[in-house]
Amino acid sequence: MEHPWDFLERHRGRDFEGEWPSIPAMLAITAGRFPDRSAFTTFDPRPLSLSYAQVLQIVGQAAAHLRASGIRPGDRVAVTGKNSPEWAVAYLSVLAAGAVVVPLDYQLTAEEARRFIESADVRAVFLDEEKYDILKPGAIGGCRKLSLSPARPGYVLDLPAEGHLLEKPAEEETAAILFTSGTTGIARGVMLSHRNLASDTYLSQALIRIRETDVFYALLPIHHSYTMTAVFLEAVSVGAEIVFGKRFQQKQIFDDLRQGRVTIFLGVPALFDKVLKGVRQGIREKGALLFTAARLLMIACGAVKRIFRLNAGKRIFGFILKKISMDQVRICISGGGPLAPSTFRQFNQLGIDFVQGYGLTETSPIVALNPVEAYRPRSVGKIIPQVEVKIVGAERSGRGEIAVRGPIVMQGYAKDDEATREILADGGFLLTGDVGYLDRKGFLYLTGRKKNLIVTAGGKNVYPEEIENRFRLYEEIEQVLVRGYTRAPQARAEEIEALIYPSEAHSGGSSPAEAGDRGSVHDRMAAIIQEVNARLKPYQRLSRFRILDEPLEITTTQKIKRYKVVG
Repeated sequence: MEHPWDFLERHRGRDFEGEWPSIPAMLAITAGRFPDRSAFTTFDPRPLSLSYAQVLQIVGQAAAHLRASGIRPGDRVAVTGKNSPEWAVAYLSVLAAGAVVVPLDYQLTAEEARRFIESADVRAVFLDEEKYDILKPGAIGGCRKLSLSPARPGYVLDLPAEGHLLEKPAEEETAAILFTSGTTGIARGVMLSHRNLASDTYLSQALIRIRETDVFYALLPIHHSYTMTAVFLEAVSVGAEIVFGKRFQQKQIFDDLRQGRVTIFLGVPALFDKVLKGVRQGIREKGALLFTAARLLMIACGAVKRIFRLNAGKRIFGFILKKISMDQVRICISGGGPLAPSTFRQFNQLGIDFVQGYGLTETSPIVALNPVEAYRPRSVGKIIPQVEVKIVGAERSGRGEIAVRGPIVMQGYAKDDEATREILADGGFLLTGDVGYLDRKGFLYLTGRKKNLIVTAGGKNVYPEEIENRFRLYEEIEQVLVRGYTRAPQARAEEIEALIYPSEAHSGGSSPAEAGDRGSVHDRMAAIIQEVNARLKPYQRLSRFRILDEPLEITTTQKIKRYKVVG
């Protein structure tokens, strides 16, 4: 059986040793295969495009500069800034110097960034112009500052030449330490080896075929494991191009998609929900009759695609896709959280091959992907090769905690052996904290987070994510969070409530508190709650809801931060 990574056999023993190449070796292999192909491109704030040959040359020079300035193999070097070609070059340069890269969230406050830099024993840090001044000279043990901006000293694309260096570390050596933001705010440093990252990058291609002619769109923060592997490293592994997006604004996104001729668009559920809501609203504005006809046609196209593998939707709805600059898009990939089956289904009906995946930072992150040719809307996909998944403590329904074993599982948490022991069970299985089940065909289904579980008075287990999915395509709702609450401190059983932040369109372009008719907003939300409750099992139904005046706090991957309340 042929695999997408079989070509590596021609390079084993020459460009790398062992089973998987290090990330610098991966870059060298690709630059040798496709030297003139565009690698990293951006249009904002100034146009910049680098070929793979140019990237390899600049990375080698920057790595030599780092080594000459005192960075030694195993030292930690941080990178923080908005998505850009410079960020990608800095990341690769750190690894090419034999060091460990520490990608940091650019939305961290100055104090938070300093704390992470100190806790990771960072020796140098690449910063963009906005963050450049958060570190004063000698502020943290003489940590050296370098720049992702040409307006500041030590610009990564123009470092003084100190020769050319391209270390190719052994696959078991640590490549990156990623601090998880998570929905709880507890951050831990996840140590990922070159083997973790390279194996996940190549093995996932068994379920989604990527071409060197593809163009990826890097819109979500690249410091996050999802974009880092599924966009950045995937593209580098095959010689595809990356268009870097910096602003989470609809017009800018559509401009980037059109100008970059993007073929693979990765996002999170919140982004795809918003795009689909916009499409539906645009059709609805043309009249109820046309909206009904379009929906019926979409359903028919979806059936034809699923049964006969014919993509009629792309041709029939091409004018809609062109309007939102997605007519060139070959595949959309959703990750970072559970996607509503209705969103998955409707993108496929419109003619977009839509892929949902599952993973977490501790698994590099990709564990499962829904194959384009045999997708299941309610599943997060099939398990990638060489990876095992088992369900721990399964209930009668087959649901239990998802545990993962394979080359993608992290080395452990930095400076936290106790937390590492808690999550890595006997036999090398990693306990994910996610609840789900496997079907007979090997497809994985995600129910929710174990820690978010709501236990009702009848002893029933309710996962809020399943209920939240019911609200996804209501245009009137911007955010919804379902959670358990108790009416008294001593109560053990929980009831269920929804926190709702209405969309600006429904609240007159302002917060609900400032809207002209708050009563009508409340009445509409009450009607939606009633509709949703009618489709839920009795023990899942919401007993109350609250309308929020301010949006809920979110992580950099657009996930809402959760908490439970009493009262």
